Amino acid sequence: MLVKRPIFIGKKEMEKTIIGIDGDVILREIMDTDLEKLALYANNEKVSINLRDGFPKPFTLENAKNFKKMVDAQNPKTIFAIEYQNNYAGNISLTPGTDVYRKSAEIGYFIGEPFWNKGIATKAVNLITKWGFSHLDIVRIYTGIFEYNHASQRVLEKCGFVKEAVFKKSICKNNQIYDEIRFALIKE
Repeated sequence: MLVKRPIFIGKKEMEKTIIGIDGDVILREIMDTDLEKLALYANNEKVSINLRDGFPKPFTLENAKNFKKMVDAQNPKTIFAIEYQNNYAGNISLTPGTDVYRKSAEIGYFIGEPFWNKGIATKAVNLITKWGFSHLDIVRIYTGIFEYNHASQRVLEKCGFVKEAVFKKSICKNNQIYDEIRFALIKE
């Protein structure tokens, strides 16, 4: 589902592209008005400990602006904002594979700490999974979770993802070595 919906920023009306809605959770394009919150949430150590190093630390407003430029250049777009009760709450993405992996896509997401434990990630993962299987030419969605990120492991399990493997000592985060736990969901 791709929907254009008018929104109001102050007194200015803008349109945003929405790819999915589940109650109070919306997946939509990232907007300039999200960037300050993106910088704030991604710069939080409790969030960044679970992100790949491609998200710099510290994560600044300038990093957020550069990130949005990269997203705006995507065709098709596969990185989206997670909105909860009309507030930017985080990001979610599907990165399609290439070559022999072209029928797979990697999911990635984060939720800002003020929005934890509200079921937002579960709804967002279900929404982008449904969107990905219907709009991208893929049959499999997968991800690798750091061994200590139990919250994301639970989200994936709730969404029907299956633990496929443990890649022993394959992650280096903050100069520490960790296991990566691989989860996947196959299109029905």
